Amino acid sequence: MSTSISLDELPFPLTPSPPDAWSVDVERGVIVADAPPHTDLYVNPAGVESADADTLLNAATLLGNPPPGDFQLRARVNVEFASQFDAGVLLLWIDERNWAKFCFEYAPSSQPMVVSVVTRGLSDDANAFVVDDRTIWLRVSRVDGVYAYHASTDAQTWELIRVFSLSDNPADHRLGFEAQSPTGDGCRVTFDQLGFTQERLTDLRDGS
Repeated sequence: MSTSISLDELPFPLTPSPPDAWSVDVERGVIVADAPPHTDLYVNPAGVESADADTLLNAATLLGNPPPGDFQLRARVNVEFASQFDAGVLLLWIDERNWAKFCFEYAPSSQPMVVSVVTRGLSDDANAFVVDDRTIWLRVSRVDGVYAYHASTDAQTWELIRVFSLSDNPADHRLGFEAQSPTGDGCRVTFDQLGFTQERLTDLRDGS
């Protein structure tokens, strides 16, 4: 795979890391990630020296620089869950201590769940709702300097999960996809039905 990937559905190229974790069907607009074993993006909120939880920054990522201004990126995410915290993710990235991920994740209860994590030095972790399937639609929107995460079970009605900001300079922010398997031997994640628009989200709360 080349070091840059272009898709008709996205107006900016994406760079894979590591390259061999990612495959793309350009004609169908489908992205497939094979998350390597024991990979994650997470900075232990108890501090990086704590023994309570691991700090890992080795997940497979596929990132690019979106155009300036408002946007909405959405994808249908399917995860072949096998182990706790396996996940497919929409990712906003600045650097190793400043990023935000929107996850479809296998919870400790052995249920698929929508989860969000925002890291500003240390990570938080917020569970949203359980999903009765292995597929969900996720969307990240930018309005001025504010981001909103919405999830949907049908790509029609969107539920607000989180509103937040990352920094005062959105030009520094990269956008894309991530796949992880923190406790397991890897998992496959498929992102399809991709959509990107530079239309401004009218209402952050109701997702319209």
